[in-house]
Amino acid sequence: MDIKAQFEQAIADSKSLTEKPSNETLLQLYSLYKQSTEGDVSGEAPTNPFDFVNKAKYEAWSALKGKTSEESMQQYIELVNKLKG
Repeated sequence: MDIKAQFEQAIADSKSLTEKPSNETLLQLYSLYKQSTEGDVSGEAPTNPFDFVNKAKYEAWSALKGKTSEESMQQYIELVNKLKG
């Protein structure tokens, strides 16, 4: 199975985990997914001091800047497999 097929399977698997991951893990999944599908983050970071969620998402995704789509997909797959047990 190629990396894209494994990635698609990991996305499906992530939606049926028996336990909800921690917020930190959810941010990892989010940022790896975005880096895999869209590449480096673009635009400005949220400036609203009360917009904690979007700021955290932006920062998590921004931390992956320069990572290739394939690297991000592989890390996403490994993280989901770890969560599955």
